[in-house]
Amino acid sequence: MDYKLELVPLPVADVDRAKAFYAEKVGFVENLDHSSEGGFRVVQLTPPGSACSIAVGSGIVDTPPGSVQGLHLVVPDIEAARAEFSERGVEVGEVQDLGGVLYAPFSDPDGNGWTLQQLPY
Repeated sequence: MDYKLELVPLPVADVDRAKAFYAEKVGFVENLDHSSEGGFRVVQLTPPGSACSIAVGSGIVDTPPGSVQGLHLVVPDIEAARAEFSERGVEVGEVQDLGGVLYAPFSDPDGNGWTLQQLPY
């Protein structure tokens, strides 16, 4: 049996700000922006090449904005990814080498924590 992680909800304070950050600055593809009665809204975005998406919205999770930490975007070239993000206005930390695995941290406007990761393939 296969088990596939395909969606990670992220708590945000401002859905439009989060959508703009992930789509315009980080380069995720917008798959869905759906609203319904009662203030429910979900925006699903997918990193290029990924089988797993994120969801931001209102009424989708009960956790405080910015409370998700440690999400990893695995890239083949961390320096190129870091440069691309920086050119789009994302503040990315310096690359750190932790035993052959490279990391560079960044956060969304609410403080949800991410890291670029390059594995030693």
